[in-house]
Amino acid sequence: MKINSKIHGTLDYASVLFLWASPTLFGLPENTSYFTYVLGFIHLTLTILTDFDLGLIKVIPLKIHGIIEAVVAVLLGVTALFLGSIEGTIARNFYLIFAVVLAGLWFLTEYKKNTLD
Repeated sequence: MKINSKIHGTLDYASVLFLWASPTLFGLPENTSYFTYVLGFIHLTLTILTDFDLGLIKVIPLKIHGIIEAVVAVLLGVTALFLGSIEGTIARNFYLIFAVVLAGLWFLTEYKKNTLD
């Protein structure tokens, strides 16, 4: 079963809220918290600019959105190791788990078809 673009958009906006709440919810260290807030802003920007049901400006094709998410999932895995080495296990585990969840979302989403079409 693949996730359509409307469900994916909903999960994107929920991810932004989750990222912004995470420093408080999980007691993330200072540098990890700043990185998390910035990542949330970048993810919000990507979602707003994507050409799909819940995009507001619709300039980034859905396929490109998918490519960006796949690359970010891999980079977050690397970032987890870096943050973990300077800020500890909470930072590492948070970003390892988030990278796996993002990769799972990428794998389950149908990026070829927009439900607007």
